[in-house]
Amino acid sequence: MASVHESLYFNPMLTNGVVHANVFGVRDWVTPHKMALLVLLSELGRAGAQLGLLERRRLNRLLLPLLQGPDMALSRLRKAIEECCPHLAGSVHIRLKLMAEGELKDMEQFFDDLSDSFSGTEPEVHKTSVVGLFLRHMILAYNKLSFSQVYKLYTALQQYFQKDEKKNGADESEMELTNPEELDGKMEKEELDGPLREEEIACSGPLSQKQAEYFLSQQASLLKNDETKALAPASLQKELNNLLKFNPDFAEAHYLSYLNSLRVQDVFSSTHSLLHYFDRLILTGAESKSNGDEGYGRSLRYAALNLAALHCRFGHYQQAELALQEAIRIAQESNDHVCLQHCLSWLYILEQKIFDSCVLLEHSVNKSLHFGLPYLASLGIQSLVQQRAFAGKAANKLMDALKDSDLLHWKHSLSELIDISIAQKTAIWRLYGRSTMALQQAQTLLSMNSLEAVNVGVQQNNTESFAVVLCHLAELHAEQGYFAAASEILKHLKERFPPNSQHAQLWMLFDQKIQFERAMNDGRYHVADSLVAGITALNSIEGVYRKAIVLKAQNQMSEAHKLLQKLLVHCQKIKNTEMVISVLLSIAELYWRSSCHTIALPVLLQALALAREYSLQYLASETVLNLAFSQLILGIPEQALNILHMAIEPVLAHGAVLDKGCAMFLVAKCQVASAASYTPQKKIEALESAILNLNEAKTYFAKVDCKEQLRDVLYFQARLFHTLGKTQERNKCAMLFRQLHQELPAHGVPLINAFK
Repeated sequence: MASVHESLYFNPMLTNGVVHANVFGVRDWVTPHKMALLVLLSELGRAGAQLGLLERRRLNRLLLPLLQGPDMALSRLRKAIEECCPHLAGSVHIRLKLMAEGELKDMEQFFDDLSDSFSGTEPEVHKTSVVGLFLRHMILAYNKLSFSQVYKLYTALQQYFQKDEKKNGADESEMELTNPEELDGKMEKEELDGPLREEEIACSGPLSQKQAEYFLSQQASLLKNDETKALAPASLQKELNNLLKFNPDFAEAHYLSYLNSLRVQDVFSSTHSLLHYFDRLILTGAESKSNGDEGYGRSLRYAALNLAALHCRFGHYQQAELALQEAIRIAQESNDHVCLQHCLSWLYILEQKIFDSCVLLEHSVNKSLHFGLPYLASLGIQSLVQQRAFAGKAANKLMDALKDSDLLHWKHSLSELIDISIAQKTAIWRLYGRSTMALQQAQTLLSMNSLEAVNVGVQQNNTESFAVVLCHLAELHAEQGYFAAASEILKHLKERFPPNSQHAQLWMLFDQKIQFERAMNDGRYHVADSLVAGITALNSIEGVYRKAIVLKAQNQMSEAHKLLQKLLVHCQKIKNTEMVISVLLSIAELYWRSSCHTIALPVLLQALALAREYSLQYLASETVLNLAFSQLILGIPEQALNILHMAIEPVLAHGAVLDKGCAMFLVAKCQVASAASYTPQKKIEALESAILNLNEAKTYFAKVDCKEQLRDVLYFQARLFHTLGKTQERNKCAMLFRQLHQELPAHGVPLINAFK
């Protein structure tokens, strides 16, 4: 189940994905790239009504990122304009060529003519518009230049244009040596790497204040909404270092560096950047200007709170507790109730690592509602629901609590918490064994549109909740035998959450588990054993459990029993009830295989008691099936059939295909064993009914390619057909059995001594 406290980090830089950078002291200046933009705006004004509506709309959409973004090569700029309006791109190129190959007075005249855009009763550009402000800034910056600076600007413009001409000449010569097919492939690749892909625009040299703000705003928004579109961690860090080289006191750049370091789990760099952020925030006086005398204290207490959150994220709980105590002390001195509520939430997380107590959490929820903090209150409710789900509370009560939190989400438009709530419901239904309800909740989240405004082309709902739901969806498809669909979902997860992203471990674990189950079903135990190491690296408990399953399948009973006993003690200590029940069922199976049938009964009864106590309906049904199998072994098949009716309905409704097949196979075994005392006519009916159930079981096993179980079913069917005198059907089953028997190794275990 996903952690619901990942969003508790205090993020002063992000407000709906916008960075507030107020301390970058570099003014705007004229560059060759900005002169090219001025030429574009001038030609756009000249074109007027000649431009079509669609072309003008495309150009308007292009202008904003060009005006705000960093400088780019002329070839990239021209290609962007050509995609919107080809003939305008030609006009811009000719105008730049005349200016670059002309004289200095041509550039002077160009800037003098720019002022005419604001003249007249109906000017081409309004002074307060985005384009108008850009033109005024450039005109003002140009007028402030000295003569030597103007000459340097003109020389830079010539070099800017000549570099583009040389590149075009090299491209033309390369085109002559390239065949058309290779040229088409190259052009397609260039289109994929076009200038409109914002994550490829990198800073070079010092940026103006607006360019720096835009760059940080863009990258922070992408990290929040679609990490795959942001710059790679190494590239982003390089650009941030470039920014900080020209202005080391740029606090927001330090904070983005902190977020970037968290992506790669770099504890040293993230701590370093976080401390520098708050140091710079205090030194520049940004906090004191906006918050009066409390500014410095506010920065200090939130610095301590963020440091505690950072240590908690990396598992340094002792250091986190010390930092949290410092934050609480400063917040109490300043009477900052908002900071204290954040501290209380993190205090609950730290206390949860030691003992289960919901007192702090309930107090935090009440206080958050009292001080009007719906975000924190909702997170507290989500955590309470998660804790009570593990404690075995009824599902209807938990859903009522989540419904109350959903009212808060929709009332305050908390999009991220809406996603978390739906993912929480999906995980709860999975925990309780209701796969149909889990599937419904997963589809609900996938079909929702985010309430947050994001840029065009940025994926929505690209969060941990989305990753959790997709992982559950992949596992649900794999359990039903739709391995191709599960592979497609996992492929989508790998594209959306690359291996270096912070949520990649989720799909990595599910991918390994699905591969493990397929290998076990196919009887390839050596492949399953090789996957155990990867599962253990991601989740040690799951890894140890699956190692025991492999040992059990390989008939290494004593080693499997030792491993399961150690795992049982550990899971009981950490109160992982779901795994405790699974381990108890595996231990009972070991006792069956060792012919200790009576010893298995108390173990199964213990598992059943736990499953019912914690409302784990599916595990309870699976335990009842195991009890029915024990009764079959002990010679009371009639009683086994009676209790099977209690458990088989939830399994058929919500169970995995493999479990459905095992349940139907067990029903057939019990029917055959019960038929021994029937009259001849009734016995024939019972055996024919058993054959029908075996056919259903065979369909289920074939769907998940479980060859060992298929072999057992075919053997059983052949024996039944022989008893009924159906020679042709018997021979067909015998032939199929022989083919599988030659393909699979024999373990020397009697057929009756294996439930699954």
